[in-house]
Amino acid sequence: MDIKKIGFIGLGVMGAPMAGHLLKAGYEMHIYTRTKAKALELIEQGAKWFDSPFECAQDCDVVISIVGFPEDVRQVWMSPINGAIKGMKKGAIGVDMTTSLPDLAVEIYNFAKARGVHILDCPVTGGDIGAKNATLTMLCGGDKEDFEALAPVFKVLGPRAEHFGPIGNGQLAKACNQIAVASSMFSTCECIVFAKRMGLDVEQTINTLQGGAAGSFSLKSYGPRIIKGDFAPGFKIAHFIKDLDIALKVCSHKGISLPGVDLARKAYGMLKDMGHGELGTQALYLFYSSSMMPDSGEPLVSADQM
Repeated sequence: MDIKKIGFIGLGVMGAPMAGHLLKAGYEMHIYTRTKAKALELIEQGAKWFDSPFECAQDCDVVISIVGFPEDVRQVWMSPINGAIKGMKKGAIGVDMTTSLPDLAVEIYNFAKARGVHILDCPVTGGDIGAKNATLTMLCGGDKEDFEALAPVFKVLGPRAEHFGPIGNGQLAKACNQIAVASSMFSTCECIVFAKRMGLDVEQTINTLQGGAAGSFSLKSYGPRIIKGDFAPGFKIAHFIKDLDIALKVCSHKGISLPGVDLARKAYGMLKDMGHGELGTQALYLFYSSSMMPDSGEPLVSADQM
């Protein structure tokens, strides 16, 4: 497949740098996002703006989306008025990189197939840093020949793209990722709390631990932000709650019990209820900060309370 034109829908914290990498790689970029102001830099660099997913997708060889929630995914791809699939030419490949519902991925795949369009579900992991540095990992479900056809595109976005089988399996693989992240964020926060309470140099501690068995993406990427009190979103709490809900929905259907995910969902839900939904996931540390602790020095919430 000779890929020349790519449509890109969703230019948030993740999407904007991803589209930028593809533009710099020489692809003709058609772009759309709900807030045009987010696209101005890409437009100045040569990307072509369109007023809807339908228009953005027309005449493109590949169309990529990375939006917020499953309802956004459904609207972007299957809207009978402005949906991307309606605008795509036969044989084109659509790739949804949003973390979304496995069942919705199957629904979109079947909807597109009836119209001669190919679809992959391909959520990514690596956060805003991975998007900016083109170091994302792509977790893909769908027809293998479509996955293989997109190898040149995937290489621009990150060093690793894995095919996990049929449509929807990319979302299941991403759920595994979010399950692991949920627990590692707790351990990162508690490591920092303990180091502080023991009078250790916290920065030295986390830098050292990164090279050993305790090393994790959360410790490396979010530990320094926590130390600085930087809770700006690389990945929003509101979006992480959505991801955890997806994992828990699958667990419910399959009769799987994951207490760690339940705990994380309750903790992040409490943060959102307290008005912190737009902060980054590292804001879990706020549960341990002095301003949110009772006089006993114990965390505001415990596992028993959640």
